[in-house]
Amino acid sequence: MEPHTHLALHHTRAAELQAQADAYRLAAGTKRPSELRTRLGWTLVEVGLRLASAPKVAVAH
Repeated sequence: MEPHTHLALHHTRAAELQAQADAYRLAAGTKRPSELRTRLGWTLVEVGLRLASAPKVAVAH
């Protein structure tokens, strides 16, 4: 496939996906993305804290 043809198809598909995302965002309302963003943010904070904390050493008896 020609590189220019491939690039044109890529741009067309990207525009279609963006239009679908915009339509979904409008249908879902404006409140949900911020809730999702907040939940994702706190999840990332939790993961970061788990990675930063010292690992617990298992004690064999």
